[in-house]
Amino acid sequence: MSDDGVRIKVEPRNITYISRIMEGYEYFGVVTTIDRSEGLLLIRTTPDMRPEIQQILSSLPIDVEFV
Repeated sequence: MSDDGVRIKVEPRNITYISRIMEGYEYFGVVTTIDRSEGLLLIRTTPDMRPEIQQILSSLPIDVEFV
């Protein structure tokens, strides 16, 4: 995790899935793609929301690597 949000790596085919999940949790965070081919994403959020976002991402039925 970084100061500007939660950085993750997923299979590139799962980028849209992550975006849709985060859209469903309105106001938790905004997904930005850093590198589509590598599946690197940044979820911009506030420091107090980071643990909840990490918990949501950890519970998904796909591999999510926190970087």
